Parts: sequence; C-alpha cells; structure tokens
Amino acid sequence: MIIRNLMRPCIRHSRPLGHFVPITYRSFSVSCLARNTENRKPTLRENIYTLPNLLTTSRIIACPVIGYSILHGQFHVATSLLVYAGLTDLADGYLARRFNMQSVLGTILDPAADKALMTTLTVTLTMKGMIPIPLAALILGRDILLSLSAFYIRYTSLTPPKTLARYWDFSIPSAEVHPTGISKINTALQLLLMGTTTISPVLPLALDVPLTGLQWVVGATTIWSGLSYIFSKDAVRVLSERRPQNKEKP
Repeated sequence: MIIRNLMRPCIRHSRPLGHFVPITYRSFSVSCLARNTENRKPTLRENIYTLPNLLTTSRIIACPVIGYSILHGQFHVATSLLVYAGLTDLADGYLARRFNMQSVLGTILDPAADKALMTTLTVTLTMKGMIPIPLAALILGRDILLSLSAFYIRYTSLTPPKTLARYWDFSIPSAEVHPTGISKINTALQLLLMGTTTISPVLPLALDVPLTGLQWVVGATTIWSGLSYIFSKDAVRVLSERRPQNKEKP
C-alpha cells in the first residue's frame, strides 16, 4: 500500500513517452552543432588601422586633386602634392619596418597607391598632350591586366565561404603580392618620367630631349615588368590558414 501511494503521483503527473522525443532530438542537434563549430578553422584577421596604411591611403586620396590641378594648368599645386606623395611613400615604409606595423593589406595598398598616382598622371598628362598616346596605352594596359589578375587571385586564394562581404574584408588576408625587381625599377622610372613631365612647365629650362629618351626607356621596362609577373614564381604567395595571426572565431 505504501509503495502504491508513492507511485501514484508519479503516474498521475507523468507525460506520454512521445513528449520526450523533442528533448532528445534537440540535445543531439546542439551536440552536433558544437562539434561542427569546433572542427571549423578560425578566420585569420590582422590590424589594418595603422599609421603606414593611413599615409598610403592619403596618397590615394590626393590623386584626384593632382589630376584636377594638371588639367587646369596649376602645375605648382600638382608639384607640391607630388612632393607630399614622395615623402609619405618613404615615411610609411620606414614606419612599417621600424615599429613592426607591416600588414598584408599594406603590401596591396602601397603598390595600389603608386598605380593610382601613375594612372592619374598618365591620363591627365596625355590629355594635356605632354605624354604620347601609345606610351600611355602601354602603361595603362599593363596596369589593367595586373589589376584583373589581382581580383582573380583574391577570389581563388580566399578561404571558404567565398562571400562578397568576406571578399572585400581586407582584414582577412589571403595572398601577398611581392613586386618583381624589374617591376620596382619600372615603377621608379615611370614616376620619374611623370614627375619630371609634371614639373617641367615650372622649370626655367627645356627638357624635351631628355624626356623623349626617358619615354623610350619606360616603354621598354613596362613591357619587361609585365612579362616578369607571368614567369616569376615569387610574385604572389597564397597564405596558409596556419599562419600565426590574430584569430577570430567565425
């Protein structure tokens, strides 16, 4: 009798067995989700808000102002901004090395700033009749091909999921771009040509003959540097997920 009375409340308030099925299923789903989350690799992230990257970005922002100054014949203003671009180019490289502020984004932004400046000078100086059209087409054509290649490399080297938001999130590094030796020389010669052409109207002497010779040299090195990216194995390095960086759980 005592045992029967003790069991009676349990029997009266017990639920059918089917009510326990969702609880078991839910517990199993949580455990599977936790296991899948543990197996997923963490996303590599890095600090992109550094002073070198800020200086490099300021060079990119200055490009439209330089172009506007050239088109309106304000060569003194354009020359001043070119000096600023040169000084910040030296400063951001020094700061990145001296204070260990290198970043994968910096390896992309720095050449991008050079190319933005080069494109601005090439287009505006050609429009002013100070650069031959064939040379401008050669310089711009090479840069367009390299830019398209960079977009393709970014997509193929980005770890899954390959979403649009992750593609444009440059705090997630995927590949490093290392300019070839001849490419660095070509960039320096191009900047020398465009810079000298820009400041030539404010100089007291004529530079027509030296500039013509420099134009031929730049044309040759532009072709050479473009081919170097095709045959070089060290120009692009795809990063591994195991590379030590600041890790953030997805």
